[in-house]
Amino acid sequence: MDNRAEVRDFLTARRARITPERAGLPAAGQRRVPGLRRAEVAALAGMSVEYYAKLERGALAGVSASVLDAIARALQLDEAERGHLLHLAQEANSSSALVRTPGRPKQWAVRPSLQWTLDAITSPAIVVNNRADLLAANLPGRAMHSDLFHDGTRTPNVARFTFLDDTAHRFYPGWERFADMTVANLRTAAGVHPHDKGLHDLVGELSTRSDEFRRRWGAHDVRVHGTGVQEFRHQVVGDLSLAYETMALRAERDLSMTIYVAEPGSRSAHALALLASWAATEQMSRSTV
Repeated sequence: MDNRAEVRDFLTARRARITPERAGLPAAGQRRVPGLRRAEVAALAGMSVEYYAKLERGALAGVSASVLDAIARALQLDEAERGHLLHLAQEANSSSALVRTPGRPKQWAVRPSLQWTLDAITSPAIVVNNRADLLAANLPGRAMHSDLFHDGTRTPNVARFTFLDDTAHRFYPGWERFADMTVANLRTAAGVHPHDKGLHDLVGELSTRSDEFRRRWGAHDVRVHGTGVQEFRHQVVGDLSLAYETMALRAERDLSMTIYVAEPGSRSAHALALLASWAATEQMSRSTV
């Protein structure tokens, strides 16, 4: 798979966001774009303009780690962006061919012990893959994400819900920020797994059906969101401000578990207790039908 276009677009987008002032360079002369010129990036990275231009055109095959580090410093890449650049270089060297999964991947099913672990957690907890499929949840987690489970014909997907379901604008009060995070996570996953057909299909679907997704995807932002605070507006219990911690599942490749918690004694903590009560009532009513 030729990833030169991906490399070019990523490096060009990173260069465009760094102003001369931010890079510690004089801003003299007329500029067609606000970002750095190739010559300025090359000088900051300690290489010739011709060599950097070749790299920015996508020719990363055979590039050393020290050269990648120099580019990362010049473009002020954060940890996630450095990792993405490294994955692009590895793909250019075809090193990922050793880890490609042949044939059709088998259908994933939650292990009983994983579901028991989820059920032992009293706060909302969910398991997602690198394509943002919501694969498993405990009862509070399913109740909190009830808007995503209304279509029982397919696995809920956070990205598809965010960009194709109008309900998402109510569920995520800070929709713009959450949309940015969602796309950045998918872009990061695409750099790690460039041959993931399911991920390619999802990106293609969203790019075709959502202008908001297509614009964000074209920005080439990459991030890894492992902790933070997320705002929700649940259809039953109202506003929730929840801290979250996301951790990789070592026994399940490319799966992660996210646990949401509220500050003790806060309004959100009381709302979570109400959510748990509502979820238990809903479960009981379904079991008696």
